[in-house]
Amino acid sequence: MNDTNAASPVSRGERIASIDVLRGFALLGILVMNIPFFALSMFGWSDPSITGGFEGWDLTTWKIGEMFFNLKMMAIFSMLFGAGVVIFSQRSEAKGVSAGSLHYKRMGWLFLIGMVHAYAIWFGDILVAYAMIGCIVFLFRKFPGWLLVSAAPIVMSVAVLTGIGFGFGIDEARTAMLEAQAVLDAGGVPTDEQNTALNVWTDQFSDFYPDETLLAWERELRNEKGAEILVEHAKDVVFMQTLMMLVWGVWRVGGLMLLGMGLYKLGVFNASKSKKFYVSMIVIGFGVGLPMVWLGMNAMLRNNFDAIEFQKHDSIWNYYGSILVALGYIGLIMLVCKLGALKWLTNALSAVGRMALTNYLLQSILCTFLFNWWGLGLWGTMSRSELLLVVGAVWLLQLIVSPIWLSRFRFGPMEWAWRSLTYWKRQPMRISVDG
Repeated sequence: MNDTNAASPVSRGERIASIDVLRGFALLGILVMNIPFFALSMFGWSDPSITGGFEGWDLTTWKIGEMFFNLKMMAIFSMLFGAGVVIFSQRSEAKGVSAGSLHYKRMGWLFLIGMVHAYAIWFGDILVAYAMIGCIVFLFRKFPGWLLVSAAPIVMSVAVLTGIGFGFGIDEARTAMLEAQAVLDAGGVPTDEQNTALNVWTDQFSDFYPDETLLAWERELRNEKGAEILVEHAKDVVFMQTLMMLVWGVWRVGGLMLLGMGLYKLGVFNASKSKKFYVSMIVIGFGVGLPMVWLGMNAMLRNNFDAIEFQKHDSIWNYYGSILVALGYIGLIMLVCKLGALKWLTNALSAVGRMALTNYLLQSILCTFLFNWWGLGLWGTMSRSELLLVVGAVWLLQLIVSPIWLSRFRFGPMEWAWRSLTYWKRQPMRISVDG
């Protein structure tokens, strides 16, 4: 049997509506955490107090993002990607085609789309990571749900251990740097080892403690219209796709994908569990997760966002708490879908979710145009609270346009391209063609 001819994309009738709603919710929420990286200093990832304002409404905005969005939306999206791996595999095999062949073609094209997105639009791309890790978790698609759910926390904890180790590494490097700096301040001549310590700190760790010189360099760079900014952009991408992927991404994202695969197999994502089950998810997820996130947030504030304390202790609260909060969100969305409530909102979110790839890339294109020098050049001109207006405008645009588009077409533009490339056959686009 010819796999390409026998296989075909999922039809509208085969879609799981609750998953589309949840995906749309997470897609919109991700922008809350991504937009500071488009609009403000990149060094704000280690110390958000240095950029975008950190008093009054700006501080409140950061706290809301930290409590309700940071890592939570990515967790939901990663779980749904894992669930999608199982769904795609099961439906392909039900049609008598090779799930593996199609899956790896699908991931290959997603990888290429992500590479273009990462190098040409935004360094913070997640598609490349999803494509690469999606190739790995596919191998576990037939494991029972309970085993996948049980294994996920173990896999995710590897990133915590590497993070703690990294914290000790920063601590050791800072101690060596301070000893060498003390020699210089006293008018002495540092040893070769001490000079090495100074160079290592400057080259590898100074980004965690940005000073005015570093911030001034960034401001000048962001106003450049030449190749230098492209080179720095590419360096960021390489870092994200190599070291960051190995020590954090593959474990965090991979574990969440396994969790999503397990939850799908256990029937959580199709809103078929009991109301009591989803209420329990809400109560436990928010009731335990939010206090954990709150403890971590206050620890970061108390320690003035010290990178060593963040890696060793402070980040761990949100690392695990965000997963519980994400599960609380999942329970809430599933309960809303099960009750058939807020139809006007769930219908719009479902459309956003069905066009998740298109909408994700559109968010990057819009924000890059707004804040980069080749567009409106608004980088560094808006506070955190003002950026929420941009987020709201993008949300409104996508909630309005997505349903309108899908009233005429089967797929979003990028979804259509991705499917056509995967099946190596031009897919019918207009709904009338689908019948």
